[in-house]
Amino acid sequence: MSIKKILVVDDSATERHVIGEILNKRGFEVSFAEDGEKGVKQARLSKPDLIIMDVVMPNMNGFQATRAITSDPETRHIPVIICTTKDQETDKIWGVRQGAKDYVVKPINEAELLSKIAALG
Repeated sequence: MSIKKILVVDDSATERHVIGEILNKRGFEVSFAEDGEKGVKQARLSKPDLIIMDVVMPNMNGFQATRAITSDPETRHIPVIICTTKDQETDKIWGVRQGAKDYVVKPINEAELLSKIAALG
């Protein structure tokens, strides 16, 4: 699968901007959602090739949104990379149990994020 369209789900406008800049300059088509609930809806509507998901968000957190996306027949094929400040090993294990394919800790390391995307593509 070739990754072209990426949905970034993060409640921080700054983080959305930073991640968007990294991805845009690499030629990805980037869309955004401000919380987990909107991320789940956006995933169903736009069917991105990849979702980058924050964890700590209002309404529906990233773990809940990841679980919703990866258990829905319409969106389960879309890989999710969790991208969060939560850096405990238990958080990483829980993220993978919710269906995430990978886990990146903020602040974003551009090379690490891009290599994880490439590994999924």
